[in-house]
Amino acid sequence: MAEHIQRRKLYQEVLDRLMARIASGEIAPGEPLPSERELMAFYGVGRVAVREALQELARSGIVEISHGERAKVVVPTAQLLIAQIAEGARHLLRIQPETLEHLKEARLFLEVSMVRQAAEKATPQDVQRLRERLAAHQDSLSTLDQFLKRDMEFHREIARIGGNPIYPAIVEALFGWASEYYHHIVRAPGAESLTLAEHQRIVDAIDQGDAEGAAQAMSAHLTRASDLYRQVGL
Repeated sequence: MAEHIQRRKLYQEVLDRLMARIASGEIAPGEPLPSERELMAFYGVGRVAVREALQELARSGIVEISHGERAKVVVPTAQLLIAQIAEGARHLLRIQPETLEHLKEARLFLEVSMVRQAAEKATPQDVQRLRERLAAHQDSLSTLDQFLKRDMEFHREIARIGGNPIYPAIVEALFGWASEYYHHIVRAPGAESLTLAEHQRIVDAIDQGDAEGAAQAMSAHLTRASDLYRQVGL
């Protein structure tokens, strides 16, 4: 049976060549790409092919395009990388709600590991920052959006203590992807007070260097939230 080779579009060829130049370091992070006119002349293609290639690079988070300026190679960060899949993850949750169970399971596994590591590594300064996050969370009780934001910041601070920059980005992404779920959880009667009390137990265990106690407190906290999710029938 014959296998036909599909004809590639011009912009795909331009895209591959630009990607190779970026990957090789010829165009380094933070540096601008050649102008559209220069790229057209260099590759012998029209403006449409160049613009489509640049737009594909921008959608992938590899370059940043600002009006009136040349496209610039993005300086990569863990947060930027994870943010690239955020919209796709939210879309997946909308069309396949059962994926939320997988998301909660992943969060439980990751955050229990992170808090255990935090208890082993935390300095007095780290504990002080956690207590400040907890105080800010307490002060945001009257505003739902702020309460959720402070909740995320508390968990992100725990992740930061581990020293791996990917951890805080993952925590923030998990909150973002399941934001509707968290809104409903916080609205449940008494949920705010329970959350704050559980956070206090987590901080105390980290302060004491009790890795197993911190892991148990985090597991109880996240499991209680999942149980509440089922009780309110979401």
